[in-house]
Amino acid sequence: MDLALFDFDSTITTRDTFAHFIHYAAPPARRWWGHPLLLPVFVGYRMGVVSGHVIRASAVRVGLSGVPLTHASAKGEQFAHEVLEQILRAEVMARIDWHRQRGDRVLVVSGALDLYLAPWCRRHGLEYLCSSLAVRDGRLTGAYLGAQCVAEEKAQRVCRSLRLQDYAAIHAYGDSPDDHAMLRLAQHAHYRGQPWALNAPLA
Repeated sequence: MDLALFDFDSTITTRDTFAHFIHYAAPPARRWWGHPLLLPVFVGYRMGVVSGHVIRASAVRVGLSGVPLTHASAKGEQFAHEVLEQILRAEVMARIDWHRQRGDRVLVVSGALDLYLAPWCRRHGLEYLCSSLAVRDGRLTGAYLGAQCVAEEKAQRVCRSLRLQDYAAIHAYGDSPDDHAMLRLAQHAHYRGQPWALNAPLA
């Protein structure tokens, strides 16, 4: 049996889903004053002086802090059904099916939030490793629960969760620098739809 690791945003989907979900799930008033509050962070991210970790943490804090978990979970279920199903890459879903038909184990490894990735993966019968948010007294605290599942954390989560030596070969699919560490675990790495030789430089 082989192992197939798939990034989610812009690999399985045609675009990023994180910011879309924050906007989708945040209370209307929060969206109104949250946009100008986050604008300097977003500009800094575009200029390369603010990291993806910081902008994601800021968006969660501004958009979802204090939101009841029941509301966020319901929004996640709706988002998975109403939005995610409309932005899937047909060729990547076909590749997932190809791996499953071969009897391979397929795992989605993503910085996406479990609020919406978990119901989507359950619907498609897929295992997943992803980011989660902290909850206190039934409400989101506005902070992550543990590390964001991006960059080196992706590879570390895979190595902590699986015995890689149990698989005949590892395949990995990604589209951004946050996927580099995960791709380096694989004998068969695919980057932005193209195969990459082991240890090849990744733009």
